[in-house]
Amino acid sequence: MLTITGQSISSELAIGTIRFYRHIKNIIGDTVAEDSQAELIRYQSAYQTSMDQLEHLYHKTKLEISAAEADIFEMHRMLLADSRFHHAIEQAIIKQSKTAEYAVYSVGQDLWERFIAMEDPYLQARGADIQDVMNRLLYALSGKKASSFDHISEPFILMAQDLTPSETVQMRSPNLLGFVTHQGSPYSHAAILAKTMGVPALMHIDIDENWDGHLAIIDGEKQCLYIDPDEELLREYQTKQYSEQKKREELLALRDLPAVTQDGHKVKLYANANSLTDLSAAAENGAEGIGLFRSEFLYLNTYEYPDEEMQYEIYKKVLEQMKDKHVVIRTLDLGADKKSPYLTLEPEENPALGYRAIRICLSQPELFKVQLRALLRAAAHGKLHIMFPMIISLWEIQSIKELLETCKKELTEKGVPYGDPIIGIMIETPAAAMIADSLAKEVDFFSIGTNDLAQYTLALDRNNALLHTFYNPHHPALISMIEMTTQAAHRHNIPVCICGESGADLTLTKTFLTIGVDSISVAPGALLPLKKTIRETESNCPRNENQ
Repeated sequence: MLTITGQSISSELAIGTIRFYRHIKNIIGDTVAEDSQAELIRYQSAYQTSMDQLEHLYHKTKLEISAAEADIFEMHRMLLADSRFHHAIEQAIIKQSKTAEYAVYSVGQDLWERFIAMEDPYLQARGADIQDVMNRLLYALSGKKASSFDHISEPFILMAQDLTPSETVQMRSPNLLGFVTHQGSPYSHAAILAKTMGVPALMHIDIDENWDGHLAIIDGEKQCLYIDPDEELLREYQTKQYSEQKKREELLALRDLPAVTQDGHKVKLYANANSLTDLSAAAENGAEGIGLFRSEFLYLNTYEYPDEEMQYEIYKKVLEQMKDKHVVIRTLDLGADKKSPYLTLEPEENPALGYRAIRICLSQPELFKVQLRALLRAAAHGKLHIMFPMIISLWEIQSIKELLETCKKELTEKGVPYGDPIIGIMIETPAAAMIADSLAKEVDFFSIGTNDLAQYTLALDRNNALLHTFYNPHHPALISMIEMTTQAAHRHNIPVCICGESGADLTLTKTFLTIGVDSISVAPGALLPLKKTIRETESNCPRNENQ
């Protein structure tokens, strides 16, 4: 029996046979082309083949799995069709006399490196989308196909060096028990899919192809992989697995029940979503809506600014998929570590305190208005709430509202229909918390971004490992900020949502309930444990009868 440790993304466990996923290696070969015109024709053919594949995979996945999972392929199609990405490859072939393979690799690698350089782990992981598109083009140029597990009908544990987003989606199956990879991160598509499916994923494992076909146990809680477990260990984990299954069934039984405390306080539970692919997980876990849809992925996966029509179609899809449920879309939060190829930002000594989010939007109103018009148009298709990040002053909200009115007039003049969205802001700085009374008069809701509010209130970078001892989400100053904000909101009869990692911290749930927050928005996988805790808790909170 072998015992190997890695990095786990959940406490789940799995027992099954290992199936090893082998990638076909793509050899770039020569970098300089003898006939540039012939290479251009080869690339254009591979481009069309890749577009056809993505179109087929989109419809197949939408039919057989879900619209949310299918949108991974739609996102890749948009990236592949991006004129700057496409043009950069063609120029490398024509002007630099590069082979089609090397042109695809060099342009793709440049874009991938931009993502890897970002500090946000989630955005770093989105570099996998770039690699996925690059690999698809390279496969098309080589005429080869990646392997699959379509023929496997029994339960299995998937083992691979790494998995691209499209590979991950195509692996989705009732027979998939868990993932074991050498590379990856908690923000990779494999990790996100594992959380959605409720299966374990172990990463940073020194894997061995010879384990293919061997019995294995993944213990997510201990972050261990056991190869060829002995009979005693196997029996122990089979008993534990039965117990865990019973707990999961108990949680699923809560999915359609309200989040009501023992003393009758109702709390709305929403899901956070990073892209269209998170929406199905939200529905599966009983979310009452989307409390935070981050629009950044639209801006970071392309070589050029996404136009109004493209944004409108994406926002419309979100609202249609959520049907008549509440959806909060946060406007672009670029800057700091989130940089795009087309938005030139000067280096800053303190980027977290610098030119970012609403500051960019108000400084570049024409850029901002494209998103606002798209959101207004989408609002005609559902219950849209627009949320603005990093607000610190009253004049910022007033300027935003003026821009919204301008956008409405422009749409009216063109005869384009639009809706009337609800407007809210994120409270994520001490400044906003301190003037919450004034801000509450101007908006329809508050969402407390606990991640940044903790960082700015405590004056520390929560991602800095050296400061782990000093980071305290229970700090009295932070709790006071949240309570002050909630009281101000309720004085003006607007609701307050907790949005951030603290929302999923069950040791803080009673504190939030006692303060009297109206809703909590968390990752889809955290919804049911949170609901269970709420239903078992006495809130002792003041009633906000107007909400």
